[in-house]
Amino acid sequence: MQLAITILGSTQSHFIAEILPAIRDCNCNILEIRASHLGQSAAAYLLIQGNWNQIAKFENSLENMEKRLEIKIHALRPDQKDKNKDKQCVPYSLETISLDKDSVIESITSFLFDRHIDIEEITGSSYQAAFIQTSVFSTKFIILIPPQVQLLSLREEFLDFCDQLNIDAILEPIKR
Repeated sequence: MQLAITILGSTQSHFIAEILPAIRDCNCNILEIRASHLGQSAAAYLLIQGNWNQIAKFENSLENMEKRLEIKIHALRPDQKDKNKDKQCVPYSLETISLDKDSVIESITSFLFDRHIDIEEITGSSYQAAFIQTSVFSTKFIILIPPQVQLLSLREEFLDFCDQLNIDAILEPIKR
């Protein structure tokens, strides 16, 4: 059985140092973990695994940790029915750079979802470009392209889309 957890707290709370031993104490295993700072906040995303009793024991400890550490925790038991769906897809990396406009990331995600392309991961940030002192937004996506989508047509259509929005983009397969 698996449990997905998101945690949000202040950068001073150091909640990871408390969460990891709690997972170990419940005899659960960490399958995946990601943590980062978002301004003055810290966020962590974990996927843990254990038998139903171990997961339940860990879930029961979450409310106490939330109060004690002054953090927000959200837990979800993921549906494991579609495990084979992702194996048929081709993983691609998609990177973009553009002027920092409000709707750039929204436009890109809409383009992908309209074509039934799943987004596995998104990272992005805004920064001041060197020499021109203009705000630039950079993104990196990991996407899963289903087998029925023609890769050459998708690439051409996506690059035309990017040209219209003045986005510089790279779309390439992920090498394993």
